[in-house]
Amino acid sequence: MSNPTTPVRRRCALVAPGSDERKIAKALESTADEVVLDLEDAVTTARKDEARALVCRIIREHRPDRTVTIRVNGLGTAWALDDLRAVGALDGVGIVLPKVDTADDLITADRLLTELDSTARLQALIETPQGIRSIDAICSATDRLETVVIGYADLGAALGRGDGYAPERWLHVQDRVLIAARAAGIQAIDGPHLSIADDAGFRAAAQWTRDLGFDGKWVIHPGQVEATTEIFTPTRDSVERARRALDAMVKAETTGAGAAQLDGQMLDEAVAVAARRVLAQIGG
Repeated sequence: MSNPTTPVRRRCALVAPGSDERKIAKALESTADEVVLDLEDAVTTARKDEARALVCRIIREHRPDRTVTIRVNGLGTAWALDDLRAVGALDGVGIVLPKVDTADDLITADRLLTELDSTARLQALIETPQGIRSIDAICSATDRLETVVIGYADLGAALGRGDGYAPERWLHVQDRVLIAARAAGIQAIDGPHLSIADDAGFRAAAQWTRDLGFDGKWVIHPGQVEATTEIFTPTRDSVERARRALDAMVKAETTGAGAAQLDGQMLDEAVAVAARRVLAQIGG
């Protein structure tokens, strides 16, 4: 199911623990396109209810002027329904559903949110072998879904891959997720690098998935925000060409000139889709 809405910029999504008010405030003050407040892995069992209440209070009191998404606890856990009810009641806040194995996971979440009359959008965190195997059905499960994100830590552990696995070794997984997302008309976001440094390894991993075609990347430290945003921001030349291509197609249609051309190249809808994606990355 294609998502008809204009894509939200997600060049860089900064993840912050939902139980730490200081880190939440710092994340909301950052320049990241999106802030993901985590109620799942970053919060101990004893603090789940406290973290949920804290995140909801901060959102209600401060009304952040940026895209905010909350990673809830997975379906089947003791906290999932309370998380979905509380977050679904917040205005303009998205939901990341972790460990999505099948389309049924998203359908279940969608059904509950519909019963709550919630307009919350969904993102699916793909971090299990079953999730990779079911990725086509997952990406077309519901019109609420706007993004899929690869979770390398859990996926790597399940596959028996150790730390420091080179980004290009994930190519098969990355292509599977990207192709399914594009076929469904939704975004594909690269998961976090497992270090907090803005170093050569981190930048190489981000550049690798940018070149594959991913829309952005999750990061786990504010110090990685600037580099990630820069890497996933289109160059001035690519932005100019995207604008020229779309202008040429509009002109050809309004003048009845037939097929549009630019610099000797025939332009079609595939070119237009790519051009719109480039402009979405700059907020244009």
